[in-house]
Amino acid sequence: MAANVRDFTLPNVSIGPDPFSLAELPDDVSFVVLFFQRDHYCTNCRQQVQTLAERIDEFHERDAEVVSIVPEPVDRVESWQETYDLPYPLLADPQTEAGDAYDQPVRFGILGTFSDFFGRMPEVVIVDRRGAEPEVAYVHKGSSTFDRPETDDLLSELDDLRSAE
Repeated sequence: MAANVRDFTLPNVSIGPDPFSLAELPDDVSFVVLFFQRDHYCTNCRQQVQTLAERIDEFHERDAEVVSIVPEPVDRVESWQETYDLPYPLLADPQTEAGDAYDQPVRFGILGTFSDFFGRMPEVVIVDRRGAEPEVAYVHKGSSTFDRPETDDLLSELDDLRSAE
């Protein structure tokens, strides 16, 4: 599935470089798991970021960094950090720069840009940084607000990628 990785620079309200870009991550980070969230109000997104926080060590054991990207202004994303104290980068993407670069699905097309009810769907992208150039190794594009991979499935995907060296 190798595809080009698009770097971006976004404000980070949690740990890690601020502003955040993939290129600024340490060399020992082999994989980056990008979680493109729906919006600030999304209950499923809020549950997901908390689950990821609880299991962050399992990602780090696989040389992977979790990055959550919320298509909202910095102040709204900061409220997530204040509430959940997430131990991984949490990025504000108010202009949907990263979401657009990675083709985050938008339900109902143009209507989705006007209404939160339709809007952006969740997406997960795993970037493999081990080669000369980073590659997109995995993509899950949600078709609904509930359509997101289980954490165990993502960890298994990372295991498979690591064993395919």
